[in-house]
Parts: sequence; structure tokens; C-alpha cells
Amino acid sequence: MTAALPQELPQSTAQRVRNSVARFLLTVLVLTVTIAISPGLSASEPFSVVGAALWCAVTAAVLRPVLVRLMLPFGWWGAGLLALFANAIVMYVGLALAPGIEDDGFGSVFIASWIFAVLAAVFEWVLLADADDVFLTYAIRRSGRRRAAQPTSEVPGVVFVQLDGVPFPVLDLGIRSGTLPTISRWVRSGSHVAAEWTARIPCTTPVSQAGILHGTVQDMPAFRWYEKESGRLVVSNHPPDAAYVEARLSDGRGLLADGGVSISNLFSGDAPESLLTMSGMRQVRSGLGPSRSYAAFFTHPYGFVRAFVLTVGEMVKELYQGRRQRRLGIEPRIRRRGAYVALRGITNVMLRDLNVALVTEAMMAGRPSVYVDFVDYDEVAHHAGVVRPEALRSLEGLDGVVGLLEKVAARAPRPYRFVLLSDHGQSQGATFLQRTGRSLEATVQSLMDGEAVAAATSAVEQWGPVNVFLSQLASQQSVSGGVSRRLLRSRTADGAVRLGPAGEDEARTSAPDRPDVVVVGSGNLGGVWFANEPGRLAAERIEELHPGLLGALARSPWIGFLVVDSRARGPLVIGPDGVRGLRDGTVEGVDPLADFDVHAVDDLLHVAQYADAPDIYVNSGYDLALDEVAAFEELVGCHGGLGGWQTRAMLVHPVDLVVNEDLLTDGVIRGAEVLHRQLVRWLEQLGHRGSLRQQATTAPQGAAAPDPV
Repeated sequence: MTAALPQELPQSTAQRVRNSVARFLLTVLVLTVTIAISPGLSASEPFSVVGAALWCAVTAAVLRPVLVRLMLPFGWWGAGLLALFANAIVMYVGLALAPGIEDDGFGSVFIASWIFAVLAAVFEWVLLADADDVFLTYAIRRSGRRRAAQPTSEVPGVVFVQLDGVPFPVLDLGIRSGTLPTISRWVRSGSHVAAEWTARIPCTTPVSQAGILHGTVQDMPAFRWYEKESGRLVVSNHPPDAAYVEARLSDGRGLLADGGVSISNLFSGDAPESLLTMSGMRQVRSGLGPSRSYAAFFTHPYGFVRAFVLTVGEMVKELYQGRRQRRLGIEPRIRRRGAYVALRGITNVMLRDLNVALVTEAMMAGRPSVYVDFVDYDEVAHHAGVVRPEALRSLEGLDGVVGLLEKVAARAPRPYRFVLLSDHGQSQGATFLQRTGRSLEATVQSLMDGEAVAAATSAVEQWGPVNVFLSQLASQQSVSGGVSRRLLRSRTADGAVRLGPAGEDEARTSAPDRPDVVVVGSGNLGGVWFANEPGRLAAERIEELHPGLLGALARSPWIGFLVVDSRARGPLVIGPDGVRGLRDGTVEGVDPLADFDVHAVDDLLHVAQYADAPDIYVNSGYDLALDEVAAFEELVGCHGGLGGWQTRAMLVHPVDLVVNEDLLTDGVIRGAEVLHRQLVRWLEQLGHRGSLRQQATTAPQGAAAPDPV
């Protein structure tokens, strides 16, 4: 069951020979250990194992393509059967042909095949420095076999890699210390520039991705929000809601409209091909891509088995790291058990490897642009902390992914340029509940004489990638899709799977009998809606309904400030000891925004005028000395409001793609919409978006031509 190193990566003859010999010797070693510890297997003499390894390699080369073809009609369940039984079938036939090897039947070989696969993956990881290269070259070969011949293009393609949630100071630390060798090499060599850009509030993934991919964030007041008119709680990383939001934002000319590919994003950027994309529920038959793509991933030792072993290893590592935090008494910290342990393994290994394989396939097919989101750092930093060792190690792993994609570019049919960016930063701190002893919704309810309060403050962001994967899996028109729909029926609504607390939150806040008040948390930015009062309530009306509420809430422990509308003065910021008018700039008492930069006024004024803005925006307290905030969700690292590094996003771009001066404010790009305009200009500079410009010039007379930006 060995295979010589595929020759998609440049190597000398000596390197190829060394790698082939090393891999075969490792296979013999692993097979020897497997036979020694597996019940029902034995070898009559030591050299029998060498012959068995050769026969298994030959059998694998012959049988695997046949097994893939046989299982394709069964879709994803066929891929699952391949993952379980393909190696066992290959080993069973190979050992039957090898002299000197005895077994007790297929059952004993099935157990032995999994022992072999696990040991091989572990040995590869521990002993072979080029194990990731083996996975990569396998992915390149798999892509090359399936794609049609692609003409070589001299126009550079662009791969946009979103390193979700990475603050610029964390990236800068990694570059300076050298712990991010790929990115550090780019910056130190002068090929790329590392810069900071500002994610305006609400600094969340949905809002930033809407701006980056579609050029607008209009009427997106938070990560999730309540629409009074429809009585709907919009959770923007829930597939139907993501599709609903994109339909409102898209003009058909998004960042990826000119032949691009969207992979594992919330929105498509108007890409013709979207894979594992939240808003892609409208493409349920193709959202996951061809079954053949995944069948090969699941059946090959460098696909599913490798990912499975490393996923389990990631889960064990999380259990150890969480226990270590507790044992050392590291503060601030949150509980790191339950479903998150499995979610970290799945998102940080299994789905990451799948994303790498999909990006590789897109590059080897010569796609002009690719945008992919890797959530590894963001997930770990939410639960472990922004600069904790495990978060930094996850970023180092993403640096390795970037290095792998750089190697793919060397073999692709066109040159590729890489742009790395984050959608926001992160801020750290003990949670609001930990600091005050009660949640935001409980605080609001205590000040309102016990009126019915519905809340959506549970952490749901981490469930997004898994839910979209399962949703699109269940939507496939295949045997596997039908079985998945039956298995997941109880956790499915509107065609989308809802694992985690998102469905419970929506049920509470969108019930036929509306609650009096809806309280929502997005990191350290909260929102309060009076659900039965039409339109956005003015501060004066809130005082009529609930005398003293605004002042008492603003003075509550670890509440930094409120933003409300006033009939007389427009939007106001109310702090514990003062009030600031956002339009007229007047301050009474202590300025609630004194600890924030001058742009906070413009940002808050902008979001306060959204149609679905909460009646009361709530920003947590901010410890200026420690640079800490207090999330309204149970997350030690968070983003959404003001305070700390959460608005400090990163951008790494080729040195010849210059940031235009007219897009800078105080030396930086401010806002995802402005970043979108810059990325579009770079694409046009490289020779992209010609078809969109053609559409603009051929628009019918009398019709307004779309803005090329």
C-alpha cells in the first residue's frame, strides 16, 4: 500500500530516489508492526513482509481507481464506504497474493488495515519532514487527472487567502520572530508587503466578507440581528440567512465575478463556482463539487486517513491544552470542553485539508481568482486567547498551508499571485458573565421589571463551517443525499442543518408570539430591540416606556457605552458619566469615547442609521491598561465592537500591487468596502475583469452602466 512520491513537485533524481526508498522502508516497517500486533495476521518469515509491501503497492495501483468508479453512483455515502473499506480490500488482496502471509479472513484484515493506516499516518507525521508535500503532490495529481487540458495563460491569477481573525500585531510578531517562515520570507525578501487595515464596526466575519467580496455592508448591524418588520432573527452564518443577505447585497459584479472560485466563505463574491460557501444553498446540487473530487480524497491514504488521524490528534491536543490552562490557573480563560473539542479537530484539520485540495484543484484548472477562508486561528483564539501558545501554533500551521499553495503555484498552468488578509482582529478578556455574574440579557431584564426577554448570545460562529458542509451534503441529489436528509431531519429547517445553539436562539426570538425584548450579542457588541414597537425607537420613547432604563444600563458594571437615537439630537453615545452627540460633537460630562480613536464617532454614526439597527447598541467596558474587553458571548477572544485589537486586521500583498493613496485614511485602508475597491483595482491591473468592463461598455442606451469598481 505504498506509493512513490508523485513527481508534481520539483525534485532532483537523487531526491526522488531517496524519497521513494525512504517511503518504501517506512511502509515495510509499519506493515511489520501491524502484522505483529494485529489479531489473526502472521508472517512465516521476516522477508515475507517485504514481498507483502510490494504486492499491496501493486494492488493499490490497480484496485483504487476501480473502487472509486464503483462507488461514484452512491455519492457521499459511496465516499464514506471507500473511506471505511478501500484500504481493507486493497490489503486483503495484496496479502492474499503475497507468499508467507496468513490471515483469519476479511474481518482480521479490516482491523489490520485501520491499524496500518493510523500507524502510517503517525509515522509519516513524526519521521518524514515532507509529509505535507506528499499530501500536496497527491492533491496535485488528483486534480491533474480530472481536469481537462488547460491552456497556459500569461495573465497572473490571484489567490486570496483569508486568515480569519488574525490581528495585525499577531502577524507582525510572527514575521519578526520568524515563526511564520513562509510569510516572513516573503516580507524579508521584499516580494510582499505586510500592512494593517481597519475593520470598522461591527467587525465580524459576515460584515467584513460582505464588504470585501461584494463591496457593501449596508444594513448589516452585527453578526446577527433582529428584523422587527418580519419578526426574524438573521444569523448571518446560517446558510439560508447568508443567501438572504447576499441576494440583498449582490449586484453581479463582486470580487470573484470574472470566473473566480469561492471556497468555504459566507458569501460567493458572485463567483460562478462556489464550494462549501454559506450562501451557496441556491446551488445545492453543485455546492460541494463533483462526487469524484471527494471520493478520491476519502479513499487515498493521504486524504481521509491522514486527515482523520490528525483530526483525532488535534482533539487530544485541545484536551491537553485546555487542562494545562486550568492547571496553571491562566486567566482569563473559558471552559474548553464539550462539542468544541470535536469542532476544533474538524475545522482545523479535516476541513482545512479539504479546502487545500479544493484550492489546489482550482489552481491546477487555471481559474483566474480564488478566495478561501481558513478559520483555524480564529477558532482557537476565541477559546484559548489571542496570543496564547495554541493560537500562535495554529497560525504557524496556516503559514505552512500558504507554503503548500506556493508550491502548487509553481506547477499551475498560469502564474499566481498571493494576497493574504484577515477580516478583522480579535480582542481578549474575561467575559461579561464572568465579570458581573450575569449575562447581558439578565442585566437588561433586571432593569425592566421582569418583562419577557429573548436572547441570542450563545457562541454560534464555530458551528458555521460544519453546518454548511452538512447542509449541502444533505441537499445532494444522490443516494447519500437522501440518507443524510433522513438522518439529519430533526436538526434541519428551511433546507439547512442547524447543529449547535443557533436554532434554539432563532426559535426563542422568532416565535409567533413575539417577546417584549430581544437581546443579541456579537462579541463585545450587543443589541437590544423592543420587538413589539415598530421602527427604531427614539431615546425619548424608550424613557417613556421604561423610565431610567438607559441611565441604569449605561452605569451597569462592565457596560462601556450605549448608542441610541434621539428625536432632538440624532444618534447619541451614553456613557456612565457623560453623553456625546454623534452629529453635533457636543459632550456633556465625561466623553464616553475618550478611550477610542477619532474615527469611532464616524463608525458609530454610520451603523446607528441602519434600517435594522438595534434600539440600543451596547458596547462592553474596555480596560485601557490591559487592552481587554468583555464579550457578551462566552468567548475569551472576541470581535464585533470597539476596544483592543479587534478592528486591527492584516493585509499581505505583492510589492508591485501598490495601495492607492486615494483609498487611504490616515495612512490605512478603513473599511471592508474600501478594501474591496483596492482588490478590484489590483485585479484590473493584472488584466482581470475584462468581461465586466465589456458589459459596462455595451450596456443598452438609456441604461445606467454599472460602476466598474
